Amino acid sequence: MQLRTKLVILTTTVLVAAGLAYGFLPRAVPVDVATVEVAPLVVTVEEEGKTRVRERYVVSAPVGGTLQRIELKAGDAVKPDQVLAVIEPARSGALDPRTRAQAQAQAAAARAALAVAQENARAATAAAQLAQQERERAESLQQSNFISMQALDTARTAESRAQAAQQAADHGVRVARFELDMARAAAASTARLQSGEPAERLVVRAPVAARVFRVVRENEGAVQAGQPLIEIGDPDVLEVEVEVLSTQAVKIAPGTRVMLDRWGGEQTLEGRVRVVEPTAFTKVSALGVEEQRVRVIVDFAAPREVWQRLGDGYRVEARFVIWEKDDVLQLPASALFRQGEGWAVFALQDGRARLKSVEVGQRAGLITQVLSGLDAGEQVITHPDDEISDGTRVERR
Repeated sequence: MQLRTKLVILTTTVLVAAGLAYGFLPRAVPVDVATVEVAPLVVTVEEEGKTRVRERYVVSAPVGGTLQRIELKAGDAVKPDQVLAVIEPARSGALDPRTRAQAQAQAAAARAALAVAQENARAATAAAQLAQQERERAESLQQSNFISMQALDTARTAESRAQAAQQAADHGVRVARFELDMARAAAASTARLQSGEPAERLVVRAPVAARVFRVVRENEGAVQAGQPLIEIGDPDVLEVEVEVLSTQAVKIAPGTRVMLDRWGGEQTLEGRVRVVEPTAFTKVSALGVEEQRVRVIVDFAAPREVWQRLGDGYRVEARFVIWEKDDVLQLPASALFRQGEGWAVFALQDGRARLKSVEVGQRAGLITQVLSGLDAGEQVITHPDDEISDGTRVERR
């Protein structure tokens, strides 16, 4: 009987001691775990932008006088030489010597502007021909694997830019010729009034085929020389204007690939940077912070029929691809923390956290490139806190 009692007391003592020992043992810390993997990585700069018509024309009154009511409305299509407005010159103004001198000077300036536009058009045509030759040469070299596809894409982009510049230069010639005709008509009208002939109505015509964007002056009434009357342009020739921070603009160059999202369509549109403007400007953000921003102009690379519903001033989101690679060792940025001057992670090995120093490279949002210190397939602890140190027992949450 006494032996049984002693056994019960001993067993109870052992169980209590074991329970106390187990209770005071350090418990495994629950953690979140991610796997280091090899996958494509794209580093982008994201900003909002808006579309704009590349060639916009503001048609102004060539002379002062009385404007007849403009019947055109926003959205109407106009043809080359179509009548946009009719102005009857004021007789007293046309007889003024100063007005006559101004009309003659405007005609001379218009002739000089036409000469400049023609020279620019010749230069743009030569540049377009050279870009076409470079593209053909690049296609031939790429078929022989002497150059990469990226070099071929660059040549094609350069040809597209040169063709767009040639088209713009041709438009410039037509506009300059139109302005010369208007200036000559104004000078001739002034000369007729000076000689005592009856006043002739001055007809303002469209310089190119386009659509009406805005009627600046619709009602009949007196107008001054140079006063805007109507705004026209070709909505089929669009570009995207994006304002980026100057610290990000230095990473963007002409030819950079751009992905355009949230424009209203289902698919992502692709574009190419045409111009990074050399001058920055100050802009106050929504939080009241002054920022230095730079305008970047993007051309659409996707076919026109894909984005044909876009118009002037529409909002888009632009992602500039400044670095990309297909096979990149990467991990979540939330697993990294500072260790001295470098970076470190806690790797999960045999149920314990092991401190490892790592070298990181490019960053893309919540993902970071790993240059050294880890291998593909290793598991790391994300969002490590103060409870975790080298050797701490951990378990997956």
